[in-house]
Amino acid sequence: MIDEYKTIAAPHVSEIKIKSSKFIAHGSPAESKEEAEYFIAKISKQFFDASHHCYAYQIGAQNPFLFRFNDDGEPSSSAGKPIYQAIQAAALTNLVVVVTRYFGGTKLGVGGLVRAYSAAAKNTLDSCRIVTKILRAPIEFSFPYDDTNTVMRWIQDNDGEIENSVYDVRTQIRVLIRLREVDSFKQVLIERTSGRVRMMNA
Repeated sequence: MIDEYKTIAAPHVSEIKIKSSKFIAHGSPAESKEEAEYFIAKISKQFFDASHHCYAYQIGAQNPFLFRFNDDGEPSSSAGKPIYQAIQAAALTNLVVVVTRYFGGTKLGVGGLVRAYSAAAKNTLDSCRIVTKILRAPIEFSFPYDDTNTVMRWIQDNDGEIENSVYDVRTQIRVLIRLREVDSFKQVLIERTSGRVRMMNA
């Protein structure tokens, strides 16, 4: 089961110049298509006087990924696709890269554009801090007060993240647990409390 992925930690920008054309590459984390497209629109607005805003993004932890790339007026497959290939080569996901071009007066040709957009995207991705994100699933359950120490220790042992808790006759709790550990987490917790834990979303 794939329950982790690598992405960039924070937005980053870099710039290269090729034959008087300036290529500004912005990379940003994006957890959804909407986040990616918002970032693209933001960069396009910020650099409204640029010649082109070519981009690529990929969303998801595993195939089939949600992805898109766009040449924004450059010759077909000369900009967006090379940017996307740079993302693939870095084995990253949940991010967007926008390469803004200011035309310098000298045409680069299709091959030159491919190399330029690829280099701009790679330059930014190589400069980013890469982080590993863990996919987690919510588990909701209740337990008697006397089992609090046992439950909390097991949550801690599994690096669980407590999202919500309600203290009543029985404590109700919602915890985020790594995907691959969900089944064993439940089973061991029930065993350690002799069945006094009751799963609410089993």
